[in-house]
Amino acid sequence: MDLVPALEEPLKKVLGPPTAKVMAEHLGLHTVGDLLHHYPRRYEERGQLTHLADLPMDEHVTVVAMVADARLHTFASSKAPRGKGQRLEVTITDGSGRLQLVFFGNGVHKPHKELLPGTRAMFAGKVSVFNRRMQLAHPAYELLRGDSEETVETWAGALIPIYPATAKLESWKIGKAIQTVLPSAQEAVDPLPDTLREGRGLVALPEALLKIHRPHTKADIEDARSRLKWDEAFVLQVALARRRFADAQLPAVARRPGPDGLLTAFDARLPFTLTEGQRKVSKEIFDDLATEHPMHRLLQGEVGSGKTMVALRAMLAVVDAGGQAAMLAPTEVLAQQHHRSIVEMMGELAEGGMLGGAEQATKVVLLTGSMGAAARRQALLDLVTGEAGIVIGTHALIEDKVQFHDLGLVVVDEQHRFGVEQRDALRGKGKQPPHLLVMTATPIPRTVAMTVFGDLETSVLDQLPAGRSPIASHVVPAADKPHFLARTWERVREEVGNGHQAYVVCPRIGDEEDDPKKAGKKKSPEDEAEKRPPLAVLDVADHLAKGPLQGLKVEVLHGRMHPDDKDAVMRRFAAGETDVLVATTVIEVGVNVPNATAMVIMDADRFGVSQLHQLRGRVGRGSAAGLCLLVTEMPEAGAARQRLNAVAATLDGFELSRIDLEQRREGDVLGQAQSGARTSLRMLAVIEDEEIIAEAREEAVTLVAADPELEHLPGLRTALDALLDEEREQYLEKG
Repeated sequence: MDLVPALEEPLKKVLGPPTAKVMAEHLGLHTVGDLLHHYPRRYEERGQLTHLADLPMDEHVTVVAMVADARLHTFASSKAPRGKGQRLEVTITDGSGRLQLVFFGNGVHKPHKELLPGTRAMFAGKVSVFNRRMQLAHPAYELLRGDSEETVETWAGALIPIYPATAKLESWKIGKAIQTVLPSAQEAVDPLPDTLREGRGLVALPEALLKIHRPHTKADIEDARSRLKWDEAFVLQVALARRRFADAQLPAVARRPGPDGLLTAFDARLPFTLTEGQRKVSKEIFDDLATEHPMHRLLQGEVGSGKTMVALRAMLAVVDAGGQAAMLAPTEVLAQQHHRSIVEMMGELAEGGMLGGAEQATKVVLLTGSMGAAARRQALLDLVTGEAGIVIGTHALIEDKVQFHDLGLVVVDEQHRFGVEQRDALRGKGKQPPHLLVMTATPIPRTVAMTVFGDLETSVLDQLPAGRSPIASHVVPAADKPHFLARTWERVREEVGNGHQAYVVCPRIGDEEDDPKKAGKKKSPEDEAEKRPPLAVLDVADHLAKGPLQGLKVEVLHGRMHPDDKDAVMRRFAAGETDVLVATTVIEVGVNVPNATAMVIMDADRFGVSQLHQLRGRVGRGSAAGLCLLVTEMPEAGAARQRLNAVAATLDGFELSRIDLEQRREGDVLGQAQSGARTSLRMLAVIEDEEIIAEAREEAVTLVAADPELEHLPGLRTALDALLDEEREQYLEKG
């Protein structure tokens, strides 16, 4: 992180090319600094030095003793039937008693050469009993050459760091490499300002690095960890605070809606009243739009809390004030859906320049990659002339060819599929930076929002609009109780019989070519445990149409269909012509069919918690109650089932996202959430370390306000350069 000349030294110079190559390829470590920041995962205690006379059973002990004798025996066994098995028995003594060591198989050669009678060594292992005699099987040992008391003491009492390792490089080899570079830690430049460090009682960085790699006590580890967590939280928060600070310096056009314009006309048309939450969040947004700095706001809301309505009112306010608004959706299906629902909500207000259009009306255009050339040309023309006040599209909106007359607001839907660089590219479309509203239906715990989207202000919609129905969720253990699965399909038939519709979601499409590259790979034990490939849309749809749901109209929807076909399927489903839609997660976001009341998720254990919550939000959108059935073959006691039980037990997305995070590593969270966010939180756990993150944010804001260029903090600047450099690199790698 804090790369200064001594720490910038390439590892191949210090450790030699072969080791350096393995470290670079398998662990991503290139410099001395990288290696110093490769922290131990945990620590083993070698046990205190123990007298052979009072060895405790089943404990890990370390003894210093002398080899009394060593014998190699051969024996026959099932693995070595011809008497080729080898067993080395070594007897050691420390004056207080004797102990036997045993080594088997290929493990006998090295100790047979090294453990000669008269040799002194330290032995560490677990005490067991064989033939009523105590023994250590395959102990680790270190020969003591030159009888130095110091070696004995340091080796025995030490906490042994266990590093994240690879098959090519064992933890103790990494440990040795770190011992080689540890003296350089003295030259680590501290990124934390002295006042902050002293005020919070944190140890200096060189000391923290020393203590994390060579702790004498558990207190050393604690000191080092609290210090290194602060580093990560603080440097990240400073990066985000500087970004916010820089954005606040940018000029933007204030957009205030007129008193009797488009927004007023739209509100008058609404057949319902806005919820308290929608009004509160709208006010926050309108206040931001009225300032001469670009708004940067994250709008989080439960599935179905009415985020689209809030975003649409913000877009209408900007159009009222003479600007244009763009809404970006992650997929074409979603862009088409938003376009259709916005045009429906606006009615004649969306028919600007057309017969029958209202006088305050504007034009709402759709722009996606698969549009025909003529339609696309017309849409681009409407944007450049300002004829279209609102455009809805996919990433195609970011292309160079797309020009706006006066872009005032960008709304990004489903932020976690959208990176920082893409946000920047779109912001560059305005004459001055446009205001930005980012929406997500995956509730993000506050700390994660602060860590990942710390450059955005946050608004939360946590009320559901009136008329929304509760969703009952149940886990269906298909393997333990097959009759539950049969009952599942009966329930679907009942819903359809009552005039409703249902979704069946599967993890896979089913027309995938078998990838020869993947076929050759060794399977992990988890894969072996799940021998059966995930259920596929095409197979399940076929099975249902011919079997349990025979006679119902069943259709399929997945990401590899032609956009027109997808749209046609969705239209038929929305119109109620299809009873059951068997789909992949393309329906996860934004699909709105109030008449769909039931959802069956097959192989539900293959989805993440937040994803299941998202999917479930597609039912119960009308006045009839929703039902979500999570089908799984996983055993009752396993983690997968606990996860599903958690989803079935609560409809609170914020609660679920915490559970989700606690089960996954933060790296995933940060990696998915922003292409290019630093995913290398080595010490910081976003949920556990909430307080540190919140405090680091306060410190960072104060510091950046006082010294935006960090002129007085060269160490912090260096650390930031390293962080942001990594961010750029990672973004480029992701392409």
